[in-house]
Amino acid sequence: MADVLVLLAHPDLARSRVNRALAAQARLLPSDMVEVRDIYALYPDYVIDVEAEQAALAAARTVVWVHPIQWYSMPALMKLWVDEVLAFRWAYGPDGRALVGKCLWLALSTGGVETSYQKLGDAGPAFERFLAPYRQTAEMVGMRFLDPLVLHGAHRADAHAVHAHAHAFAQRLLALAGETRAGAIAPPPEVAADERRITSD
Repeated sequence: MADVLVLLAHPDLARSRVNRALAAQARLLPSDMVEVRDIYALYPDYVIDVEAEQAALAAARTVVWVHPIQWYSMPALMKLWVDEVLAFRWAYGPDGRALVGKCLWLALSTGGVETSYQKLGDAGPAFERFLAPYRQTAEMVGMRFLDPLVLHGAHRADAHAVHAHAHAFAQRLLALAGETRAGAIAPPPEVAADERRITSD
């Protein structure tokens, strides 16, 4: 198993420019450092092997989610993966400590430019409010949320921009793997088990 687990979630990777480039770069890296799991290729029927996914998560120190933003959120299979794999009593709740101390990093792409995510009259970071569910998910399971890598305006990005983005992604993966091996990534503050609880409604 690798130090860094990359979970790729693109519903039509063959037609993707950005996510396909990121996946290609990640797969060039040493397999003992970075593992890539394409969940749409693994689960085209949406039947997720929860035990296999949990085993991959348990073995890694850093988890990377790579996907396009679709309707201000993650693709459908990625959401199903979160619902089923980050299970009660495994990832959160009583004795749910499997992910505590690990890191979560996002590599996202958006079709719209960054300003299209800005509220009228809001001068704050345009995309930040859409990251709240990701941050809360990481906090719920005791993971450290790392600053994401986001490429806005992916449909308009030229070949040079896509290449530069993919190169930056690969370099960060190598750095994360190195930090993991050196023990340089500090765990997040402890979260009490009774605070890591979600209802099923």
